[in-house]
Amino acid sequence: MDDEKPITEQALDTITTAVEATQDAAVTAVKQVRKAAKKVAKKVAPKKASKKKATKKASKKSAKKAAKKSSKKAAKKTAKKATKKSAKKAAKSKKKAKR
Repeated sequence: MDDEKPITEQALDTITTAVEATQDAAVTAVKQVRKAAKKVAKKVAPKKASKKKATKKASKKSAKKAAKKSSKKAAKKTAKKATKKSAKKAAKSKKKAKR
């Protein structure tokens, strides 16, 4: 980190980087979850069209819930990873600045 920049500005930069990384990771996670949900829906979907609409709606709801849960978990994980990575980067740059 720069000695010329105020600490608040440095902290703000670090936080901004972490937020951007988290956002990107969340978008990626949601895309992956959607893709997986589509695959599952294809496998789970009834082969015959004679099944009732109620069962279709129920399976759609459960698939949506599962997708939401897994996307939330993935977003949490990526957020944690991103903050850790940004903290490590900040520490490394601080070491380099001292040299």
